[in-house]
Amino acid sequence: MGCISKHYLNETTILGVWKIEEDIKTLLEMVVLDNGDKKKYKGFASTSRRLEFLSVRALLAELLGKDTKIVYNKNNKPFLKDGSRFISISHSHKLTAILCSTDEKVGIDLEYMSSNINAFAFKFLNRKEKVTKSSEDRKYHLYIHWCAKESLYKICDKEGISIKKNITIEPFEVRESGEIKGSVHTQKINETFDLFYSRYDNYAIVWTKKNYGNK
Repeated sequence: MGCISKHYLNETTILGVWKIEEDIKTLLEMVVLDNGDKKKYKGFASTSRRLEFLSVRALLAELLGKDTKIVYNKNNKPFLKDGSRFISISHSHKLTAILCSTDEKVGIDLEYMSSNINAFAFKFLNRKEKVTKSSEDRKYHLYIHWCAKESLYKICDKEGISIKKNITIEPFEVRESGEIKGSVHTQKINETFDLFYSRYDNYAIVWTKKNYGNK
């Protein structure tokens, strides 16, 4: 199917979503891989990981052009090789999402809502966070919390952050889509963020962005 969403959040920030329905051969024809990409691609043993890898490159080409290249730091955080934009990437099951901006740091996470998230919610929720008791909405509510925390973890560059202890999502009433607030508190960070969530089929998607001035 390819790119199912290309949304300009403002003049400098783009959110794109790709639905993987192509086979590997088709995706390979859509992208231009340099030697580094080819080496990384060949290192994936599973077809699903190769499809994810190629879908990221295909979506990036759709958003920014085929010459755009991704590199990774020691923490496996993605960057654009030319340094022109901040970027955040997420993929789960058949969806890949990219959020990029020239002047705002960004974080995005999407999850296919398949697992019994209630069984391990204690691993990421803290005592300040509230989840609905409605059995109909609870699963989605928990996934929003999880994706929101992952988005904040990414925008803060991951280092030294406990998703449970250092990230708190303020209580909110769950809807199909909406805006929520979250905070990150560590010895180095004391920040509050606006986050936006939505549901697509059986996926939860949450993203955040923040302008810190010049890069």
